[in-house]
Amino acid sequence: MMITLKQQASADQTIQKSRFIAQATTCETEREVALFLRKMISQHPTAHHLAYAYRIKTSEGVIPRFSDAGEPSGTAGKPILQILDGQQYINVCVGVIRYYGGINLGTGGLVKAYGGTAKMALEQAGNIPFIEMQEIKITTSYKRVDELTRELAKLKGAVLNKVFDDAAHFVVKLPAQSAQQFIQRFQT
Repeated sequence: MMITLKQQASADQTIQKSRFIAQATTCETEREVALFLRKMISQHPTAHHLAYAYRIKTSEGVIPRFSDAGEPSGTAGKPILQILDGQQYINVCVGVIRYYGGINLGTGGLVKAYGGTAKMALEQAGNIPFIEMQEIKITTSYKRVDELTRELAKLKGAVLNKVFDDAAHFVVKLPAQSAQQFIQRFQT
């Protein structure tokens, strides 16, 4: 079963004088990932490394990516991605900042430090089942607008855009499994 985060979370630990700070968040696009990572960098401008990994579901499938951020190959971002893969996280990004403490940890030590700190943040965040969302355009009559918005709220969906002219036109996001029934119920 695919899962995602219940909430954003962070974790912090010091290993042989190096400080590791992990932050875990949900991201639906690579643009959101970039914004999240930029924010981490701006919060820690003197950090030595920012390793990260993410898994995002797109119409083409799941995109997994990671960066070791200058650490030896496979010792920083890859262990984070392995946790995300192993637990089947979707639309999740984890970044781990390292402040170098002057002691080399070796490849095994780096894998444990980055992976362990990421795991702590993911545990802190908790998880929930992943529900694939879909965007749809729908036009309905004015008298059905309240009913449509109430039903959308029940489905934990959202109105992304609305235009009112001779009818009410919406762009909504809702669970993909409910999209067809929603269209049949409200489309005029």
